[in-house]
Amino acid sequence: MYAADLLADRRGSAALLRALNEEHSEEFYVVSEAAESDADAADADLGGDQLIVDVQTHYVAQERHTQPSAQAVLAFIRSVAPERFGDLNGAAGLSFAEYLRFVFVESETDIALLTAAPGEGDHNILTNPEIAATRELLDRLGGDGRLLHHSIVHPNVAGELDRMPDLIDRFSPIGWKVYTLYGESSEGRRGWRLDDDETGLPFLQRCEDLGVPIVCAHKGLSSLAPTGSPSDIGPAAKAFPALSFLVYHSGYETEGPDEGPYPVDGPWHGTDRLVRSLLTAGVVPGSNVYAELGSTWFALIRRPAEAAHVLGKLLLAVGEDNVLWGSDSIWYESPQPLIDAFRAFQIPESFQERWGYPALTAEVKEKVLGLNAARVYKINVDQARARRNNDEVEWVRSALAEFRRSGTPS
Repeated sequence: MYAADLLADRRGSAALLRALNEEHSEEFYVVSEAAESDADAADADLGGDQLIVDVQTHYVAQERHTQPSAQAVLAFIRSVAPERFGDLNGAAGLSFAEYLRFVFVESETDIALLTAAPGEGDHNILTNPEIAATRELLDRLGGDGRLLHHSIVHPNVAGELDRMPDLIDRFSPIGWKVYTLYGESSEGRRGWRLDDDETGLPFLQRCEDLGVPIVCAHKGLSSLAPTGSPSDIGPAAKAFPALSFLVYHSGYETEGPDEGPYPVDGPWHGTDRLVRSLLTAGVVPGSNVYAELGSTWFALIRRPAEAAHVLGKLLLAVGEDNVLWGSDSIWYESPQPLIDAFRAFQIPESFQERWGYPALTAEVKEKVLGLNAARVYKINVDQARARRNNDEVEWVRSALAEFRRSGTPS
């Protein structure tokens, strides 16, 4: 099951989610039988009016559809969603036009944060100038405030820390995106850790000194690369309490054993590594570490028992105010089916009683889907809701027209 299966009609989503309940002999998704055949019932079960802030979205610049960076993205999608990969017409299906369509037209996303993959300059799917120009384009054409962005930084590349002030001056990023596994296999360079003396700690000190205190680190979905582990998050967060650490993917891995309850004595895998790192460092829930769900939730939808364990552990480890919605769109087409499935999901009482997980209440879901990110990124919630109510998406059509005339923003 993937997003395209669910997109056309919420009744289809309801049928699939109910089938997952039946397969796993537990009501993980609260969906009525009527929702399978009645559109109004499906809307009532899967719809909502929560503010949706997606803190991880992507597209591929058209000039790089055939380049290695785009092929690496396709390999990533293949590993997480082989069904989706089979439907892709190469990286051309991941263009800016599709980004606008999937994120802003075919989903209820109110605000998205645009990011990119690892790679220096035009060896990336999007360059820092292109990321910033995309935000400027949407702001200029009427989607003001609908898109946020950060800049990609590779601290283990010579001179990168010295270039960070220029990135601020030119692009005004709201935060930094880093890939600690970048260079893991490259000759003459290695991956790095957020808590290592040579690279990580100087980078974090630079973030603090420059006054852009949000660090988004890709952790998990790393083919088990050593520096893709979130084991460095706890020590780094403890050393820099003024910084906010957004743990993209929350350390989840599609390889290895399924997620279960946290093993006190190990071995630690997937999100357990993040929990272990925070516990060992003494970073308590509600502190400066945030767990993000991009691709992780996509992978977990069809594994609801695993989903209950992952969400339960994260809610205990970082707190209900520190779990963030992200979709990794447009890798899986529209994020709307992912939003709907999350709205319907619950951590069953049996899981709560046996492992001490909190309930995934409507209030908690509202925080995860948008209010938590609004706090981190200082988004005015009232303005964001008002913008949604007055948005006729004409700005999207204008942006598409300019894209067709001029290509990827630059």
